[in-house]
Amino acid sequence: MVNFTIQQIREIMNKKNNIRNMCVIAHVDHGKSTLTDSLIAEAGIIAGAKAGEARFTDTREDEQQRCITIKSTGVSLYYEIPKDKVPGDADGNAFLVNLIDSPGHVDFSSEVTAALRVSDGALVVVDSVEGVCVQTETVLRQALTERIRPVLMVNKMDRQLLELQLDMEELYQSVSRTIETANVIIATYKDELLGDVQVYPDKGTVAFGSGLHGWGFTLTKFADMYAKKFGVERSKLMSRLWGDNYFDPATKKWKTNPTGSNGKDIPRAFCQFILDPIYKLFDAIMKDHKDKIEKMLKGLNIQLKGDEKGFTGKNLLKTVMKKFLPAAEALLEMIVVHLPSPVSAQKYRVENLYEGPKDDEAAVSIRNCNAEGPLVLYVSKMVPTTDKGRFYAFGRVFAGTVKTGQKVRIMGANYVYGKKEDLYVKSIQRTVLMMGRYVEPIEDVPAGNTVGLVGVDQYILKSATISTSDTAHPMVQMKFSVSPVVRVAVEPKNAADLPKLVEGLKRLGKSDPLVQCTIEESGEHIVAGAGELHLEICLKDLQEEYCGGVPLKTSDPVVSFRETVSAVSSMTVLAKSPNKHNRLFMTAEPFPQGLSEDIDNKVINEKDDPKTRGKILSDKYGWDATEARKIWCFGPDTTGPNMVIDTTKGVQYLNEIKDSVVAAFQWATKEGVLAEENCRGIRANIMDVTLHTDAIHRGGGQIIPTARRCFYAAFLTASPQMLEPVYLVEIQTPDNAVGGIYSCLNKRRGHVISEEQKIGTPLLHVKAYLPVMESFGFTADLRSQTSGQAFPQCVFDHWQQVQGDPYKADSKSAQVVTSIRKRKGLKEGIPPLDNYLDKM
Repeated sequence: MVNFTIQQIREIMNKKNNIRNMCVIAHVDHGKSTLTDSLIAEAGIIAGAKAGEARFTDTREDEQQRCITIKSTGVSLYYEIPKDKVPGDADGNAFLVNLIDSPGHVDFSSEVTAALRVSDGALVVVDSVEGVCVQTETVLRQALTERIRPVLMVNKMDRQLLELQLDMEELYQSVSRTIETANVIIATYKDELLGDVQVYPDKGTVAFGSGLHGWGFTLTKFADMYAKKFGVERSKLMSRLWGDNYFDPATKKWKTNPTGSNGKDIPRAFCQFILDPIYKLFDAIMKDHKDKIEKMLKGLNIQLKGDEKGFTGKNLLKTVMKKFLPAAEALLEMIVVHLPSPVSAQKYRVENLYEGPKDDEAAVSIRNCNAEGPLVLYVSKMVPTTDKGRFYAFGRVFAGTVKTGQKVRIMGANYVYGKKEDLYVKSIQRTVLMMGRYVEPIEDVPAGNTVGLVGVDQYILKSATISTSDTAHPMVQMKFSVSPVVRVAVEPKNAADLPKLVEGLKRLGKSDPLVQCTIEESGEHIVAGAGELHLEICLKDLQEEYCGGVPLKTSDPVVSFRETVSAVSSMTVLAKSPNKHNRLFMTAEPFPQGLSEDIDNKVINEKDDPKTRGKILSDKYGWDATEARKIWCFGPDTTGPNMVIDTTKGVQYLNEIKDSVVAAFQWATKEGVLAEENCRGIRANIMDVTLHTDAIHRGGGQIIPTARRCFYAAFLTASPQMLEPVYLVEIQTPDNAVGGIYSCLNKRRGHVISEEQKIGTPLLHVKAYLPVMESFGFTADLRSQTSGQAFPQCVFDHWQQVQGDPYKADSKSAQVVTSIRKRKGLKEGIPPLDNYLDKM
């Protein structure tokens, strides 16, 4: 029975201090959706008995079948907290928690980014057996760059007790290692405005428990119990219950070393006061000591009702633990007390979120989370409705109030302040509240809440900023941690269905924050995704949902490559313009190591001040200081990791051809010389230019094709190479399956970079590099080689040179170039240098 009405939720929406926007993030299969269930059961949306099995937030059919989360799902929950737990700034004891459950799979980490943008706090779930994994680190890093405050949940504690059967001290050590690892990651991304966000059990920011069994606790729970019993202050007890603190029963004093006054070892306080009762309960129930159980239940004052009296084994354990330490209570207290309300969070988040000046009316109204100010709403993702092909725009109101029928300005991803492009003025048909599988209509939603909008989906591609103020700038675009490197070509089996496919691709592009749908010059429709699984899900959706079941043909997955140069040009190349009056002289050279990555991560940016940028380049990469200031442009798309540098001295009219050369460079780096793939890590130097004195003879038509030919010639003389994307694979496996992993990786040109034993478990942690083009079917192959014991996780990591020389026919590099040229329908073989080079 749902124990709240929409009316109650609407009332709390105005009490901004009583709202918490949070999302649940973790590595794949660490138990996010299962844990979320106990919170949803507490709010009465699903039955308590079902919690843990229902996975309420996995709304799609394929999510339930595969047991993985694919899309992030939002639910609004209403709770009433005991009066003594309410934080100081809150108004009353009713709270509204807007919870978003996000996927853990690396292929869907774009969904996590979208979920993080609209939350202020994150519940990081870590499996107590596996510890902090690669994806835990990725999502934590994403959360901290968005300035989101984390709290930690150590999940699957029942496995430590039942499967691994650790004794208390081992369990404490294993859990404290996990917490330390998480804190190391958090400490590396320190942010002045956020302050210290590391998690500590004794501060109440870490919970322990089991999502499947529905029990969990923070140290506060036990500190409260013992504070009543011993008549000590709760805060004093909290600090004693974790770390190296020991209680000596003989002298009734606290000590910091484990030897008691009588010379015997005394157990750690955490083991003695917290783990001991839990261990005794587990032991008695699993060994079925009836009299012991009854005595304990009486002492803990737990009553079993009706059917529950007949339970034994795990069923009884689950029931008793749920009543003794309800998980929802521990989590809720953590969420309410330690995660920020929109009022406090938006004060420090506005710097990261808002593109315009930090003192205009929109920014001020975001900073104060002002519901009366101008509306600023960020749409972070589109959620498909039951109506085929239509979407709810899911987002968060940062300032103002969004109402049904309100007229708003919709600023899309390509909108630039002051221009008209990608800007629509439309009215919102309805506002709704997102409740997992269904939605609830609501009249208006004030600042600090998440909301679903109906009727604006035609104007938004993936994300947008919506505002009522004419002077508002758009919000900063989301930055994803993975890039779409795997592509497939899609075509309908019957040519008559092409319009349906085109329409379907448009809708698919909306439904996923990362997927890219493009049309190649050859007329192919390309869908690009982050990995095999991501593409599989996207294509399934495309066929069933968005194209209405039209049969489609898909090509084998294709990997995007990049082109680069590996040496300084062997000569200065010359190109003459068609009218023979202008000459360009250039060379090309590779970037120093690490510079391309810095440009990708926006450390070095096309918008930076040339002086500061020049200083970084000369200090860190040893470039000449005057040259480093004369960067004409980046490319491709004016933001990519290639540069044109003007190294000329005293050339007349040089600035007049700058625009033409920049345009040519964008073209040349978008379609490189080897196989028309994007270029990466190339620095082109303009050595000298001879121009005609008459302006009419050096227009764009003369310069652009010439400059492009000149760039190509320079690339060809600097020993060009192909770059391929490489995955970082993290594999968890028992010791005995390692052989299978090595043989599987060696077959696919992979190599292991580190291998470490997880202390206290029989698991090994293997990290390896695996080229993306070799990764198709890797998971299936690995499972068959290790009889299903190894679990791989692939994350795009870096670009590396393809081995061999593209000019030698039998090398790997030449095969790659040939296959790409064949696929694109280009002439066979790399174009010879004479095509582009002119003689004096």
